Amino acid sequence: MTLETIYILRHGFRLNWVTTNWTSATGLPRDPPLAAFGEDQAKEVADYFLSLPEDQRPTAIFSSPYYRCLQTSKPTAIALGIPIYAEHGIGEWYSPVEPGTGLHPRPSSASALKAHFPEIDDSWSSVWYPSRRGEDLDAVHDRLAGFVSAFVPEVRRRFAAAPHKRILFVGHAATVIALARSFVGDRNLSFRAACCSITVLDRKAAAQGDSAQDAGGGGWTPRILGGGGHLKDGLQRDWGFEDVEIADGKVINDPGIPGTGDEKDEPVGSQIIQLPSRI
Repeated sequence: MTLETIYILRHGFRLNWVTTNWTSATGLPRDPPLAAFGEDQAKEVADYFLSLPEDQRPTAIFSSPYYRCLQTSKPTAIALGIPIYAEHGIGEWYSPVEPGTGLHPRPSSASALKAHFPEIDDSWSSVWYPSRRGEDLDAVHDRLAGFVSAFVPEVRRRFAAAPHKRILFVGHAATVIALARSFVGDRNLSFRAACCSITVLDRKAAAQGDSAQDAGGGGWTPRILGGGGHLKDGLQRDWGFEDVEIADGKVINDPGIPGTGDEKDEPVGSQIIQLPSRI
């Protein structure tokens, strides 16, 4: 049994877009929860997936470990009775840190986040970690391409006894777009990601009736890009890479979190151990 369909979802409407008076449930800076409207959007997503025939519904959710993404994932996990796996590889994109201002935040482990979201299955270990020093446009695309290369064989290995044919990713605007581009194999794939918009990708081999192993980057074709037909109020707060602020040909730096300058920026990159091949 092979992976045949990938759903990619951006998180719902954030509370900090409505008010500056909010508290991080996890204590992590820059980790706002959903607004009430965003929670409603997440429920609409769950209703949408529940409306699909059972053989078209996702059987596992891989979510960014940021609170708003886990909140968005929760109604679907409950409605479909499927687990949430926290994956740092699809976490938030931050532009490079301004020198001397510290590092960007990093969410807690899956085990710690499980206290907030019991739907998390903390047996999954993230296959990729972004650098807390931030990324330029090429680097965030490199990260997601690397993630796809690591994720596809690892998810096949980890779930060999009970393979997943349909997976839902829940992430952020930039990582949702870069993830889709990486699976399709086209960094110029053009679309915008709105709150709780859905992108659907079909495995090329599956469409051709091929029984080959699950495809990685370049092995997928888009069916829907950033769709919002399942949302009562339509697409909200859409974003695309064309919105990125550029100065002197470079992405504008972001300040880090004060007091984090002496912290270690690790782990970073692939967490898959490559064993030496036998001769």
